Amino acid sequence: MVLADGYLGQIMEPLEIKKAEFSPQNQDWILNGAKAREPRLLKSLYLPTEDLERFNLHLQEKFRQMEEKILWEENEVEDAEKVLVAYGTSSRICKEVVRMGRRKGKKWGIFRPITLFPFPYQALRKIGERCKKILVVEMSSGQMLEDVLLAVDDKDKVEFYGRMGGALPEREEIMKRLE
Repeated sequence: MVLADGYLGQIMEPLEIKKAEFSPQNQDWILNGAKAREPRLLKSLYLPTEDLERFNLHLQEKFRQMEEKILWEENEVEDAEKVLVAYGTSSRICKEVVRMGRRKGKKWGIFRPITLFPFPYQALRKIGERCKKILVVEMSSGQMLEDVLLAVDDKDKVEFYGRMGGALPEREEIMKRLE
């Protein structure tokens, strides 16, 4: 599943689409109209206890495998005193804010989760231990904020700046909040 904000969804800038090679090893999950196979029933309710437990163990293993493939990006966080956390269009704006701040001698960095579920808690926790402040920037009302608070475990260190309805976070406002 790919999550994107409305700005990216409207493709408001030039886009170059490259062919991606995708060949999963296990294709049991593909729904293709039951061509040359038995129909697949998607359900999560298994009434016999042993079936329900087996299903839950399967889900736990699936989640563990997903955790091994969590992706994120860090820019200028090694010595950062203040770190922006953003994804999507917001992260592109935040990267520019970090570049502008660094040119002025500010120790700012950005943490961009690429995988939002499972969230890269451990990676952000390490950054949260080093920096003084984290500003979460979203084009929403704070859905990722909850994950950041769980990762950082210091609500006094975390602040939020969100815009909704397609409004873009403003560089000047982000800089003001960092300063």
